[in-house]
Amino acid sequence: MRNVSGFSRLRKLVEFRKISFCILRSDRYYIFILEVRPHELDLLKSSMGKGTSKTQRDPLVSRRVGAAKNAKENVLVAGDAKFGVGAELVLLLSLIEQCLKERMVEQANFDDKPLILFTYIDYQMTLGDIFWDGVLFVQASPQSPSTMVTNCRREDLGTHLSPLTKATSQSHLLHHIRYFSMAMSCLLFRSPPPLLPTTRSSSRFSTACNLRTRTPPLNNKTTHLDDHYKDYKLSWREELQRAFESELSDQQIWEKEDDELFQNLVDRRGVDNVRMLVVDAVQLAKAGHPGMALGMAEVGFVLYRHSMRYNPKDPKWFNRDRFVLSAGHGCLLQYVLLHLAGFQSVQLEDLKRLCKLGSRTPGHPENIVTDGIEVTTGPLGQGVANAVGLALAEAHLAARFNKPDAVIVDHRTYCIMGDGCAMEGISHEAASLAAHWKLNKLILIYDDNHNTIDGDTSLAFSEDISARFKALGWNAIAVDNIHGDIGSFKNALLSAYSETQKPTFIKVRTLIGKLSRKEGTSKAHHGVFEEDDVKQMRQKVKWGDREPFHVIPTIYREMQIQTEHGERLEKEWYSTLNYFQSKYPREAVEFKILLNGGLLPGWESSLPRWSKSDPVDATRGYSEKCLNQLAKVLPGLIGGSADLATSNKAYLHGYEDFHQPNSPWGRNIRYGIREHAMAGISNGIALHGDGMIPFAATFLIFSDYMKNSIRLSALSHAGVIYIMTHDSIGLGEDGPTHQPVEQLAGLRAVPRLLVFRPADGNETAGAYKVAVANRDVPSLIALSRQKLAANLEGTSASAVERGGYILSDNSCDELPEIILIGTGSELCICDGSAERLRKEGRRVRVVSLVCWRLFDGQKMAYKELVLPPSVSKRVSVEAGSPLGWREYVGREGVVVGVEDFGASGAYLDTFKKFGFTEENVTNIARSLLDH
Repeated sequence: MRNVSGFSRLRKLVEFRKISFCILRSDRYYIFILEVRPHELDLLKSSMGKGTSKTQRDPLVSRRVGAAKNAKENVLVAGDAKFGVGAELVLLLSLIEQCLKERMVEQANFDDKPLILFTYIDYQMTLGDIFWDGVLFVQASPQSPSTMVTNCRREDLGTHLSPLTKATSQSHLLHHIRYFSMAMSCLLFRSPPPLLPTTRSSSRFSTACNLRTRTPPLNNKTTHLDDHYKDYKLSWREELQRAFESELSDQQIWEKEDDELFQNLVDRRGVDNVRMLVVDAVQLAKAGHPGMALGMAEVGFVLYRHSMRYNPKDPKWFNRDRFVLSAGHGCLLQYVLLHLAGFQSVQLEDLKRLCKLGSRTPGHPENIVTDGIEVTTGPLGQGVANAVGLALAEAHLAARFNKPDAVIVDHRTYCIMGDGCAMEGISHEAASLAAHWKLNKLILIYDDNHNTIDGDTSLAFSEDISARFKALGWNAIAVDNIHGDIGSFKNALLSAYSETQKPTFIKVRTLIGKLSRKEGTSKAHHGVFEEDDVKQMRQKVKWGDREPFHVIPTIYREMQIQTEHGERLEKEWYSTLNYFQSKYPREAVEFKILLNGGLLPGWESSLPRWSKSDPVDATRGYSEKCLNQLAKVLPGLIGGSADLATSNKAYLHGYEDFHQPNSPWGRNIRYGIREHAMAGISNGIALHGDGMIPFAATFLIFSDYMKNSIRLSALSHAGVIYIMTHDSIGLGEDGPTHQPVEQLAGLRAVPRLLVFRPADGNETAGAYKVAVANRDVPSLIALSRQKLAANLEGTSASAVERGGYILSDNSCDELPEIILIGTGSELCICDGSAERLRKEGRRVRVVSLVCWRLFDGQKMAYKELVLPPSVSKRVSVEAGSPLGWREYVGREGVVVGVEDFGASGAYLDTFKKFGFTEENVTNIARSLLDH
């Protein structure tokens, strides 16, 4: 009979004092990593009790402690913390040594499970020849005391720890230690996902343990089932025997603990129910896309039942895992899973109203319609870029706010893509960036069903998609038999969780339209099924004569296990957040600002103001000043350019580049020449739900590369700020290939998108004020390359919010004879022409129409005040397509625009060629006035 063991005392401390520790073992050294607050060292000391002295005199302990004292300086790694080697450390090491002797060494069969050992880390150590074997992670909280074990590969640890070998000073070492702590946080300082093995070789999930609220044992010995869990298993008996009678004939899973077999059968039956709901919904709606939903039912069920962390009662909980369905036509699968998981946004009645006008189950997922949908998808490949943006947001915020003792940003992003997504170029652009940025918490699941609408993918697609992703730098995994072995996908996820450097690509071979006669063919992609086909599908899964939209009652309870786990995680997260607020008040204030939308009161006062004496600059230069002033008061402002930062003037000075591992906290994003992915990624950042304000910059001409993503910004209410410079033929020498003409007209046609074309510094500041304030509306600011006045007389930053206003008017109490309307660089031409006409005795009004959509949204009285209906003589001047201007100038007005492609030449020469001069505008106005 043993006395009260040191291990028991340590475990008690772990369970009730929220202490976390980790021990790494190598062939030559041991490294103990501890998460403990200073005041808890006294608690550790007092917990030693009697017998400490004997353990403390252990020669091995004494030798290690002596070596530590002889070193110049020693540190015990605890994130950023640093502990000198003193009495407290001696007691701590002795306590761990006692634990090892009494219990843990007896279980140290490393082929079966991680071995725990200990010591400290010293900057004088030589670590270059260490081979890292494994990690033990122990973490608990007052809400849910538990002990969990996870592993990581030795090459991953070696990669992270190799910089320590090059440390030349204490400060250098501590710098690398901080990165090591951050990089390994997903394994060392986080609650592992609910999908967790008990041993290195195990594929078992913690399902039963979650249900019974106890920890999976470290060994594989059978333990007695408690009554609650036994009753739950028995509640499944009739249903499982009905479905799998032949498989259960020789199995005795009801009275003994065979959780793996039981869970496998439950999962399979859950998948059957998902498929039947998909079929029922399509048949009733006589519309929809059942093929992918049927083929990927196993993947979806595992994600929502076993893997993802979410809380249906709080769909917007910040630290939830994010799920993106890039293959948006398969949305019925997600709707069914949201219903089964308990989301109020999708009831059975909603499934019955699939694709109906006004329903919460539209034909493609829309985040503004259905809670639980993170982003709006449909155009293939967009969701992949969105997912990269979501993962980037997580990595960025984790680097900025996480502490070793308070991890408040820690979630994964899952994305399902299809063959069509793989073919679209945006997915390749985004995947390239994800690997470059080392977004290891991104998991991309590829529905490899070999079918598109026209037929087999061999018609147009023959590449090795896994090899492509490997070449990009992804961790690529293949699952070849998910329909026969659900566990193979679970194991793939476990492998993804252990990856600390790369995003993971999981290729899952599936059968489109699984169960139906159309199975494996493109005919299953969309449309209803024949009635006899439905009858055969029901027979295959032994569904019998159940009514349509039947849900097995125990399925709801099965899914509730995961949702209850999510509720506990959210409670724990708020507890951690409260601790974070108390210990790190400055960072907590900034984090809370982000959670509440990212806008500090009075932020707009930071925008610069210009006077007539300020030097002239292009509006892109005024934009740069606005951006950098805003960055000081908007902690969520983040973004970048598609390899044009110096041309777009879109860079936040002093805020570093986002890059892992060097500076993931950086707020400048280097997209390279990937405009389409940049826009899609920006949508993901905007929809992460944390007050981040993304901006994306390039030349206006290249907005065509981004058009679909910009449209989705508006459709999904993503408040992205698009900064588009070189906005007209005024860019000059680069010629018509780079001179935008039709772009403004097309962009103005996008519903909800605010398109600004400011004329000077004042209007540029006003555009940013509106763009930042409208967090659920995307904005595009078109800016000049050529220099313009900083403060054109009459411009107003505050008036920009109305979209159009009177710049100048000499009519006094009378109506003007003519109205000149301009935007951007042409507004000053209108103003100059007006001055010429006024000298001739004419009453002339100049109107700035900086944002059409805002002006159109004003009350009729205001619009008629600016553009009186009785004044029919009007001239619009804009160096772009004339399309759309007739609405503002009327039938009798004249539109001065560009009706052909531009031309290569100096800016002023090009403008003269196309008629954008004061002289030409004045002549046109005189002609109107004379008739």
